Amino acid sequence: LVHGDFSIQVNISDYLDIYCPHYPPDAPTANPPETLILYLVGERHFQGCVETTEVIKRWECSQPYAPYGPVRFSEKIQRFTPFSLGFEFLPGHSYYYMSLPTVDGPRLPCLTLRVTVCCESEPVESKLGQGTPAPRGAACGVMKAPLPLFLILPVLLLLPV
Repeated sequence: LVHGDFSIQVNISDYLDIYCPHYPPDAPTANPPETLILYLVGERHFQGCVETTEVIKRWECSQPYAPYGPVRFSEKIQRFTPFSLGFEFLPGHSYYYMSLPTVDGPRLPCLTLRVTVCCESEPVESKLGQGTPAPRGAACGVMKAPLPLFLILPVLLLLPV
């Protein structure tokens, strides 16, 4: 990574929370408030910090005086998403975010973040022969019923009431 870049490791089902710059409504500022756009980019765009047609705009931090506090965006790290605007992450891969100032905001340095999703899944062959713990919980209780109970239930249904 380039000096000053940030890198984190996450797991599937984690959340990545992004907080936008926030200023109290009555706070005097000598400079205009920071407003920026966050992009999901490929590794080669990550190195250059340049907006192109190949980058994906994820969020825009354009409400620095939001009355309810800093705007927060959450990215759920998941393999599959039911949402059309959601993003799917694969274990063992890295994903890259960068921020650029909005057109009407002050000039800001490009900030970058590399997110690595842990961990590469094991091949099925390596899992063979390894026992797995029995599932717990009430939902699994039906599967633990003794075999005679399965034989008795059909007979009970045939009895006249």
